[in-house]
Amino acid sequence: MGAAQRVEATGSGTTGTNPWVRAALRCGAALVAAALALPMAGTAYAAPDPGPTATVAPGADPLANAKATLLPLLQRLHQLYTEAEAATETYNTGVDRLRKQQAAVADLGVRLTRQQAAVDAGTDLAAQLAGAQYRNGNVSQFADLLLAKDPYEAVVIAELLQAAGRSQAVFLDKLKADRAELTVLQQQAQAAQAQAQALAAQQEKAKNEAAKRLQDVEAMVGSLTGAQRDELAQLEKEQADEAQLALLASGVLGKGERTPSAAGRKAVAFALAQLGKDYKWGGEGPEVFDCSGLTSQAWLHAGRPIPRTSQEQWAELQHVPLNQLRPGDLVIYHAEATHVAMYIGGGLVVQAPHTGSVVKISPVAMMPILGAVRPDPGAAADDQGGAWKVPDVAASADQVTPIKPAKPSTLPKPAPSDTPKPGGTPSGSPSATASAGTSGTPSATASGSASPSASGSASPSPSPSNRS
Repeated sequence: MGAAQRVEATGSGTTGTNPWVRAALRCGAALVAAALALPMAGTAYAAPDPGPTATVAPGADPLANAKATLLPLLQRLHQLYTEAEAATETYNTGVDRLRKQQAAVADLGVRLTRQQAAVDAGTDLAAQLAGAQYRNGNVSQFADLLLAKDPYEAVVIAELLQAAGRSQAVFLDKLKADRAELTVLQQQAQAAQAQAQALAAQQEKAKNEAAKRLQDVEAMVGSLTGAQRDELAQLEKEQADEAQLALLASGVLGKGERTPSAAGRKAVAFALAQLGKDYKWGGEGPEVFDCSGLTSQAWLHAGRPIPRTSQEQWAELQHVPLNQLRPGDLVIYHAEATHVAMYIGGGLVVQAPHTGSVVKISPVAMMPILGAVRPDPGAAADDQGGAWKVPDVAASADQVTPIKPAKPSTLPKPAPSDTPKPGGTPSGSPSATASAGTSGTPSATASGSASPSASGSASPSPSPSNRS
């Protein structure tokens, strides 16, 4: 077995390093039987659905009636979490697109300013040439030619006149081309500004949708008693444990621990350093994160920028089979790729789960798995860093994740009733600004439209009279 496939001792028969072996022992034979009864994954990318598939016989489980009551509540809560996260990722996509568009607008603004300066300078020089022609007239030039003392002098004067004429013609052609380019840049700047404004409007719409979905979550969580929340959290853990045991028993994850790349080590270290920090929609750190904000920032700090959202990460990064997972790879969840977590080995991931929760370690099968991606597929395993050891903090994956209302600071603020619309026609370059506050909630506004025009009106003959 190669160095990249080193197997970490799991302590079979004793106290192992994999917390899910200990979880299996605690759950007992009934839980193991239920887990093995789950349908196996249809492909290498599919994980068993964490939802229960077996019916508890009457009297077999003293909590059967309570579970029957709680199960619809948990399913509804999971649905609300998923919808809220999908809306959040749509918002994140809008933020990312707006940022890129703003960069394009800023670049066009710089080019437009330079081109305007070139046209203005050319126009001023053309005006000076026109004035000189008017004052001196062409007659004096021909008089010099006619009054030349000898034929050689006449030839020299004629050549000089031709050269001056060619030089002026070249200059005027250049001025005409500069004006045409300025017109094109003006049109591009106006189109880019309009697109930035449209993206800002889309982003605001996505923000409002995310806020509505999060309000639905808060309304449901707030309607539950403390005892109900505790019972739901325990039931959620049991389902995750069952799905995890079934996944491990299936062999989908392969055998042993694979060694991460050097950048993968850094990405995992960054993600683990965020444990306990609040989940916040749109959060990109440093104190709050959403699911893709955590993974994208972890890889950015590892020196490998990746797409911002879970959907883009799934669409643009290289897919890897689950039996080739190595620490640092990203696991994508749900058919719509609306959630993402980072694999850390031992069948575990680090993730920012959902509103009301914090960055934590979880079993990889805690949600339906869509597949996995690798941000650095060309990077070799970091053998010099040694065989991978599952971090000691992985034991926290065996803890129940509380279900509770989110902190007000992690929820979107209500949209103002009267939002000013972008407008104005500044003479300078267009601008659209976006800001991401320390709270990790990006907001963006696009303002103004560029319509600078070339100044001056002097047009020496034979320069074109029309100006852009």
